[in-house]
Amino acid sequence: MIVAVVGATGLVGSKMLEVLQERHFPVTELLPVASSRSWGKKVSFNGREWTVISADEAISRKPSLAIFSAGGAASGELAPRFAAAGCYVVDNSSFWRMYPEVPLIVPEINADVLTPKDHIIANPNCSTIQMVMALAPLHKAFGIKRIVVSTYQSVTGAGQKGLSHLMTERAGGQGSHFPHPIDLNILPHIDSFLEDGYTKEEAKMVNETRKILRDPSIAISATTVRVPVKGGHSESVNVEFLRPFELSEVRRLLSEMPGVLVQDDPANNLYPMPIYAEGRDEVFVGRIRRDSSVENGLNLWCVSDNLRKGAATNAIQIAEVLLEKGWI
Repeated sequence: MIVAVVGATGLVGSKMLEVLQERHFPVTELLPVASSRSWGKKVSFNGREWTVISADEAISRKPSLAIFSAGGAASGELAPRFAAAGCYVVDNSSFWRMYPEVPLIVPEINADVLTPKDHIIANPNCSTIQMVMALAPLHKAFGIKRIVVSTYQSVTGAGQKGLSHLMTERAGGQGSHFPHPIDLNILPHIDSFLEDGYTKEEAKMVNETRKILRDPSIAISATTVRVPVKGGHSESVNVEFLRPFELSEVRRLLSEMPGVLVQDDPANNLYPMPIYAEGRDEVFVGRIRRDSSVENGLNLWCVSDNLRKGAATNAIQIAEVLLEKGWI
């Protein structure tokens, strides 16, 4: 199968190549695509070197699948061109996520909405993916009324520039990507601010969660925060359900959810942490406890590698669904 990876030289694009290889996706010809600054460079994949090419050249070679991690502007321009050439596009940017006609997919939750005509498919935001992975089975069982989530997001969520900023500061220099120092600091600011005082990242969590869970009635309030961690996002999630629940049932449902791993033994200091989630595909859930301040309230803590399940792995899993259905 001819597969294009658009944004192949970036942090997430490189991870996509890694995950494609790990999961033995049937790539017979790789088309690594990047901006003109990278044309002619080489990327390694499946034991050989592949030359980075332009989007125009990649489209002319009619790939069956294109996986995008090149930013919203590039996705908005190029995804329809790839799709028009008969290619299925899985896009990691925020550009297509809230288009009503574009499916927003976490395969373990809503792959059933995909149809053969969906040639552009959106990959959700990293912070949204891990939260809905934990909440989807609970919503099905008890009905979610309200979510209050605070995130602790690593610098790799801001790409290579975010990681370089942190590493530069740790080496004694001055970073240039974030508006303030990030080492030994916390920034309650991810993406740009909107008129209502929330950030775009917070708005993404609200809108994407409702779309993925197929329930626009869920009340959601998010605060997204950047922390000086290299990889792995963490979230404190408070949920108010419509129906009563037992903690034993919550733990059972989470344990049975594909892709979720429960780590919840506080007596032995067992709970999810980003340093141990890095490089893994699971969403780790712990600190599961009742919120006694509200009826049918629950607190939990979830952690996941934002470059893997939060981006690359979820995108490849979507591609695997297309492959399984025989569409590519």
